[in-house]
Amino acid sequence: MIDLVVATPVFLDLTFVGLESLPGLGEERFAAELLRTPGGGAITAVGATRLGLTAAVAAPLGEDVAGDLVRGALADEGVKWIGTRPAPRTPTTVVLPFGGDRAMVTVDPGARALAADVLAHSPRAVSASLDQLFIVPEGSLGFVTCGDDDGRAYAGRPPAALEQVRALFVNQREALLLTGESTMEDAGRKLAMLADTVIVTLASEGAVAFSHGVMDASACEPVVNPVDTTGAGDLLTAAYIWADLRGAEPADKLRWAVLYATLAVRAATGIGGAVTEAELMRAGNELDLVPPPLAGIYSG
Repeated sequence: MIDLVVATPVFLDLTFVGLESLPGLGEERFAAELLRTPGGGAITAVGATRLGLTAAVAAPLGEDVAGDLVRGALADEGVKWIGTRPAPRTPTTVVLPFGGDRAMVTVDPGARALAADVLAHSPRAVSASLDQLFIVPEGSLGFVTCGDDDGRAYAGRPPAALEQVRALFVNQREALLLTGESTMEDAGRKLAMLADTVIVTLASEGAVAFSHGVMDASACEPVVNPVDTTGAGDLLTAAYIWADLRGAEPADKLRWAVLYATLAVRAATGIGGAVTEAELMRAGNELDLVPPPLAGIYSG
């Protein structure tokens, strides 16, 4: 049994490191380096693997140079690629980190994971996007993320099938868009009437958890001079799943997840700052975080 299958789309991230500034129209700017790394759902899978879980990616990849790069990088990390349907081309994102934030441009042909590929591997947990609720098999824990496209597609009408998922991850903008509410608190409470737990991420202000219609916990760690915030939400999801599968209490799951994302933004690229379980535990010990009961135990 695999601990986690990630069904969310996977990209090749092309990250321009050390930009002197962001270019305007008609301008040319220079960077110190160009890095090619797995992006999107692959960041969650790599983070989960570094935390000691067994993970696989079910998202389609193209039979092209970009796909070869992503598959090779995933294999190097010990992440299995289990997709059986090739994409017309591998989704690709250009990432421009600058000034503690980043700009991105993406090409995505729209190919998505097959439910049969996920089911065939009997995962303990599945990470899927909001439009993939159907892909979480019975008996697996569903962890659902939301992107800008999902937020627009489900604006004002979050799907009732959210009641079947373990946790929904949204940022503040997505929470407001999905619910039509005017405050993060009201949006979180409304979504938590559907999903078992709702995590609303607040960028540098951490994250808030809602459960059964009430605010359950909040967590924030100071972010000092972030290098690249790409993938912070993907890694927060990975660490939350890790803490959940390791038996942590609800408030502790959120604190470990926020800490993991905070540590990650200190390095370039989405996977560049994803630390190991041992490194995360050391950082958590310094903050007196309660270790998950099964931390350090291989469960794959």
